[in-house]
Amino acid sequence: MTNAKDDFSMSKYSNFILSSDLKNRADAIVEKYETKKASILEILRLVMEEHGHITLAIEEAVAEYLEIPVIDVREVVTFYTLFYTKPKAKHRFHVCRTLSCHLMGSGDIIAYLENQLGVKAGEMTADGQFSIETVECLGACEMAPMMQVNDDQYVGFLSRERVDELIEKVKRNKEK
Repeated sequence: MTNAKDDFSMSKYSNFILSSDLKNRADAIVEKYETKKASILEILRLVMEEHGHITLAIEEAVAEYLEIPVIDVREVVTFYTLFYTKPKAKHRFHVCRTLSCHLMGSGDIIAYLENQLGVKAGEMTADGQFSIETVECLGACEMAPMMQVNDDQYVGFLSRERVDELIEKVKRNKEK
């Protein structure tokens, strides 16, 4: 009889989702934590960087690797906006929709972005270049309305003019 660790090495997910290199990097992350489950955020980020987004099969593989129920992984993936469950656009506009931003005009900013890019919130342009997402608080209510561009740029005090500048900047960088 084999134990769970032996079963994992035989898993249908091990070669495709968790290659030996990825598994070695995941093992190094897990070693930093008291329990395997505590490493879930870092493991999901690692796997997402490798695959681009997190599919249901990836959730199952991570659950199997961490020896936790799949629902535990699913809850984390769906709670945090930093995890993508479908292919992500090259340039992503995450507009805060919570109270402070809403009161300061985030709804108008979302509508303007939708008009400028030709897609609705939650969609991606046909060429995969742009997407618009509405998100929960970005933690900068004093700069409302607020947006996160991709995963690293935060822009506040949004206006139509500022949105146009951001779109143009992204397009210029795309051409380089």
